[in-house]
Amino acid sequence: MDGAVADSDRPRPTGGELSLAFANTADWHASDHPVESLTSYPEIVAWSQRMSILTEPEAQHLLEEAARRPAEASAVLEQAIVLREAIYWLFSAVSRGLSPEVDDLAAFNSALSAALAQSRIIQTAGDFVWDCTAEDALDRMLWPVVRDAADLMTSDILDRVGQCADARCGWLFIDMSRNRSRRWCSMKDCGNRAKAQRHYQRSRSPEE
Repeated sequence: MDGAVADSDRPRPTGGELSLAFANTADWHASDHPVESLTSYPEIVAWSQRMSILTEPEAQHLLEEAARRPAEASAVLEQAIVLREAIYWLFSAVSRGLSPEVDDLAAFNSALSAALAQSRIIQTAGDFVWDCTAEDALDRMLWPVVRDAADLMTSDILDRVGQCADARCGWLFIDMSRNRSRRWCSMKDCGNRAKAQRHYQRSRSPEE
């Protein structure tokens, strides 16, 4: 579309936070019963807008295209979930000091190849930035996510990827604390819940 903003011109979480935010689009991801957030193609578009991957006109354009191409939109939804799971389990393994599953890495590399094939470098205001080559592609919002994940995997902060200590949550984050002591996705959520549980256990009488 005319006047489209190049990917890297949009403000968004940096340093791997975009790809980890995508990995965290399922609640209680480490449990036996994750709660899916990406339940439709419009949900992917809405998430992409919140993360500043898509502008409002671009999002509306993709929704209109998806309405004309429903089978392709459904396929992109499945593609997004497969990619999300690959990214999640790759970084989950990294956070625990384990080697990732071969299938997860293969799925990610397949997505990376597709993303790079539809990406290009352009110059804007003297800077070189990423841009997409197919503005009607229904999966275009996934390409910045894949590139971000690849950047994190090959960065010097990979060893700072952590996973929430709540055994059911499993959300991923980048631990930038000085002594790498972060344990929770958020102190307001899992951290407070664990604190309340410890308080409850301490307050119980011996007879109980």
